[in-house]
Amino acid sequence: MRVYIVMMLQFIIWSGYTFIEWLSKHDQLIYKVIMFFVFFYLAYLIGNQVTKSARKTLFITSLSLIIYTSIHYTMALFTH
Repeated sequence: MRVYIVMMLQFIIWSGYTFIEWLSKHDQLIYKVIMFFVFFYLAYLIGNQVTKSARKTLFITSLSLIIYTSIHYTMALFTH
């Protein structure tokens, strides 16, 4: 159950990142990369707070990022 909660919270974080990236579409690449690492660290911290395991949190965070990116680009492929 904790893994499910972490995945849902991280999907919310990745959605927030996508929205903020969309708002800052004219920014330089370095700022977008820094912003990605800030959101990744935030997702990691929240996940670690719930699971209490650094190794499991890193796996869940990476998995949620991969799943969210796959869904995001699949939806973009169908809508464009």
